[in-house]
Amino acid sequence: MSIFAKLTLGAAGLTALGIGLAITFVPHGFYTGYGLDIGSDPARLSELRAPGANLAALGAVIFAGALRPALARLSAALATLVFLAFAFGRAVSWPLDGWPGDKIASAFALEILLGGLCLLVWRSLARRPGTQGKKRQLAADIA
Repeated sequence: MSIFAKLTLGAAGLTALGIGLAITFVPHGFYTGYGLDIGSDPARLSELRAPGANLAALGAVIFAGALRPALARLSAALATLVFLAFAFGRAVSWPLDGWPGDKIASAFALEILLGGLCLLVWRSLARRPGTQGKKRQLAADIA
């Protein structure tokens, strides 16, 4: 696996893990940084913490791909999906909800950047000789 792939998956994994942990454990602090007041309603906080924990878990798997080459393809695919899905959601929101502000636009730019880099890594790993036709390899990689 190339240094570029390791650095990309490492950065993407740590970004998702860090943001996910912040949303899970300190949602007020995280969202205040975006100028949002999330209040103290337990249902609202639960609805924020749950996807935060999901993002943290995905970030851990993505980061593992930077350390374990056997997980790199899975990690690159997950990272591409995670970051480009966030960017897609923001792109849908802008025409429907209006401009969210510069801080959210910066998050969008980071998501596009990381998602695009992870897509490049994913495509490069899929083209490696000997990586096609290994349907059972994913289960072995995870084990």
